[in-house]
Amino acid sequence: MSPRRPDADVPPGLLLVDKPGGMTSHDVVAWARRVLSVRKVGHAGTLDPMATGLLVLGVGAATRLLGYVGGHDKTYEATIRLGQSTVTDDREGELLAAASTAGLDDDAIRAALAAQTGPLQQVPSSVSAVKVAGRRSYDRVRAGEEVMLEPRSVVVHRLDVHRVTRPEPDLVDVDVTVECTAGTYIRAIARDAGAALGVGGHLTALRRTASGPFTIAQAAPVEDAGAALAAGGGAGVLGLTDAARLVFPERGLTAQEATAVGYGQRIPATGGPGLHAAVDPDGRLVALVEDAGPTARVAVGFPPREG
Repeated sequence: MSPRRPDADVPPGLLLVDKPGGMTSHDVVAWARRVLSVRKVGHAGTLDPMATGLLVLGVGAATRLLGYVGGHDKTYEATIRLGQSTVTDDREGELLAAASTAGLDDDAIRAALAAQTGPLQQVPSSVSAVKVAGRRSYDRVRAGEEVMLEPRSVVVHRLDVHRVTRPEPDLVDVDVTVECTAGTYIRAIARDAGAALGVGGHLTALRRTASGPFTIAQAAPVEDAGAALAAGGGAGVLGLTDAARLVFPERGLTAQEATAVGYGQRIPATGGPGLHAAVDPDGRLVALVEDAGPTARVAVGFPPREG
């Protein structure tokens, strides 16, 4: 067996990718691994193949940030079609049922969507990536199993209706913006609003425009973002320290504290709740630290790059 090639010397950082339709999140990760010649690449929050927009990738040591990045609120632009329901709750699934929307007025549509805001107990689509006994729900469905997922608590902070159109006499398309907690299924909002109106509903378009502090305005196509990271910076790239500063409050370290933290030792407490980005005098992210009584402990370390 030939020895595994060492990773290329690519600086750790986040890639803010504008994912095209038709690619899975795993496809984008695999592309980045191949082009950058770096094995350690991950993403913070899946996007369906149909969906486009912001996908946050971590490269190298920046993958240690992904668990914290993925839990932030998300913002989406979406188009909901009323009058048809599908197996997948989106346009890629087989049509299950159709019902005329001719009797629905715009006020009723807006009211049904307004009811999909605030704290919700939302049942994910059976073809989602939720794991059931260790296997993805969509894998079980494709294998012919019947899957019923448990409802989960989500919060839809706002749902703005921008346009209501009627592409056909029996169908309604609604363009919306949704701001919600991580784990919210926009497909489920379309399904549940359609069910409440008695006509069924599914998603025909979805684009993620923000994830926590990151926005689509910062993103670039995956090819451009990968090239920028390899070149040391550019559109679609956030260096490790800059990324951490966006997600966490900063804790500046003295040179002595930076050395101590590098060895996993405790330093005086930061004085604020939660994780802090501990940055040395040269501007390098040394660790994420968290107060534990009178001292701050290392929660995640970021050793210096070799060479």
